[in-house]
Amino acid sequence: MTEGIKIMTTKIAVFKGKKVRKTIHKNEWWFSIIDIIEALTGTERSRKYWNDLKKRLINEGYFEVSEKIGQLKLLAIDGKKYLTDCANTETIFRIIQTIPSPKAEPFKRWLARVGYERVQEIEDPELAAKRTRAIYKAKGYSDVWIEKRMRGIEIRETLTDEWQKRGAKEQREYEILTAEISKATFGMTPSQYKKFKGLKRENLRDHMEDLELILTMLGEATTTKITKDRNSKGFVPLKQDAKEGGEVAGSTRKDIEKRTGKRVSSRTNFLKLPQNKKLLKNK
Repeated sequence: MTEGIKIMTTKIAVFKGKKVRKTIHKNEWWFSIIDIIEALTGTERSRKYWNDLKKRLINEGYFEVSEKIGQLKLLAIDGKKYLTDCANTETIFRIIQTIPSPKAEPFKRWLARVGYERVQEIEDPELAAKRTRAIYKAKGYSDVWIEKRMRGIEIRETLTDEWQKRGAKEQREYEILTAEISKATFGMTPSQYKKFKGLKRENLRDHMEDLELILTMLGEATTTKITKDRNSKGFVPLKQDAKEGGEVAGSTRKDIEKRTGKRVSSRTNFLKLPQNKKLLKNK
């Protein structure tokens, strides 16, 4: 069994000569369902097979199948990215169980290997950090930008750990708290900021310039300190902390803009830079 990986946001895995696309989503691997079906069945009508299989899964009582599937952008053979039905390892296992194919067993072992690598990264975060750095480097980001982005990831994780320990449990609550920091820092929520930059499903922070990243880190690091110093617990106090942490960064932003006469928030995004258009096209 071989696994070839091109270091890029969407990685291509090779299973028995069949390409199975995968990507990191919600901090775990998600796989292209139609690629897996084609690899296991040899069918040339993998999309139809998947549509029929979804009905079978529901009939067997797996009613949450739709909730477990996400449409993520994956690289196609024409060099463009399209929304594709994807699922994490747990859901893929469930889908494979419904596919009558002798190829399923070795594929399970392959997925188990991928899962083991993920466990290794959890036990040794440095492995995950190296992988992330390699992905950004392959996409053409500078070493200086990468170091800021990696530091930002650490600060973000520290903050969300505090939120979780202090009563923020649901994803929606994390989004609201993050929006409070962003509004106070830049005058825009993350969704508004993405629209400002002309982004859709892309990660906003991957398209920030140096000062934008630094101010984002400042807002989140300050929020963490305020929360710890106050020993805040519960969503309402955490929301107030987020607002005040963002205000510290927002005050710094306004001072920079006053002294430079230029707006910190830039409409520039990584995809629009001429050198990156060429780089991404060649990939």
